[in-house]
Amino acid sequence: MSLITAEAAPRFEMHGAEFTGLAAPSRGARETSVWRVRIAAGTKAVTHRLTREEVLVALAGRARVTLGGEQFDFSAGAAVIVPPDTDFALANESAEPFEAVAILPVGGLARVGDAAPFTPPWAV
Repeated sequence: MSLITAEAAPRFEMHGAEFTGLAAPSRGARETSVWRVRIAAGTKAVTHRLTREEVLVALAGRARVTLGGEQFDFSAGAAVIVPPDTDFALANESAEPFEAVAILPVGGLARVGDAAPFTPPWAV
């Protein structure tokens, strides 16, 4: 059994969002990476794609999701399932921070624009 406390979890920042790495191979997970994401109020969306299905569960606040060309509001208690190879973006147009937990299978890669795919550092 592995326990990753909030105090010991590594933190990363990218595109105006803060990521807290929870479960990942470097922290004992073999199949699933899990992290917490916090998006400050007024943060613009960064469109990206993933090579594997990602699931996000909103914990606090509200975000605007763009998924495969559709847009909708995403708020605490809801979940979004992001299919592989689908354009996806989260924007926080509200006055409050948005927080969610994200789950991605180990080995999933992200791609922003035409850049090479990469493993998000919080999922390593």
